Amino acid sequence: MSPAKLISEQDIECLEEDSLSPSARKMRMLKKLHCGLRYEKEARAAGAVMVAGVDEVGRGALFGPVVAAAVILPPECRIRGLRDSKQLEREDRERLAKVVETRAICFAIEEVDAETIDRVNIYQASKLAMLRAVARLAPAADHLLIDAMRLDLPCAQTSIIYGDSLSISIAAASVIAKVYRDRRMCEYHEQWPQYGLHSHKGYSTPEHKRALAEHGPTPLHRFSFRPVAQRSLPWDYPTAIDSIFEGDQLVPAPDVRDGTPG
Repeated sequence: MSPAKLISEQDIECLEEDSLSPSARKMRMLKKLHCGLRYEKEARAAGAVMVAGVDEVGRGALFGPVVAAAVILPPECRIRGLRDSKQLEREDRERLAKVVETRAICFAIEEVDAETIDRVNIYQASKLAMLRAVARLAPAADHLLIDAMRLDLPCAQTSIIYGDSLSISIAAASVIAKVYRDRRMCEYHEQWPQYGLHSHKGYSTPEHKRALAEHGPTPLHRFSFRPVAQRSLPWDYPTAIDSIFEGDQLVPAPDVRDGTPG
């Protein structure tokens, strides 16, 4: 009889990691990151005075606007518990949003509606919301810290992968944008209670998809997104415009043909 093999804590952790879904593994990884002032300090060391964190929420939702926020915090500002809004419970997000709004030098929140998202695509709509939020900051920012994106602006910028988990300024923008958008979804729930917007906030959950199947989309759904389009377009017939899928959003194919179905 062979001796029992001892399993180390590292082996157990690897086994647990393998059993997790990709999204759960990503969330575990993000929780290990330190959300601090490194990038803010680097920007100020390079001469910046007003360093703004910029982030968006609602990019993957099927309903409603994409929302962006821009926040300028004082130098050396530390807010206990502040990190990416997706890693926080609702009560903590709402509490921290109030702290951010109180302690910020300035902040701005902007949204871009579903109609515009369908017209220009979600990536461009997210950038537009960010641009509008940055433009409303007073005093103006002279350096932007942005979560994995660059904006068409002349001021200095640092694009940071997982920025909302690494930069306190981006995390602040993430939190106030998320709290604002969640409240908007609760307001829309009063108008369309059959969709359960107050619980899933417009994202692609089984509950939301069932409601779409039963009731069809509202005027504020994103018709360029696949789960919505499948409930509103005649998919049994070829369309006049070929389409390709980019994530959950339908975008026109490069070569558009003129013609009629069939």
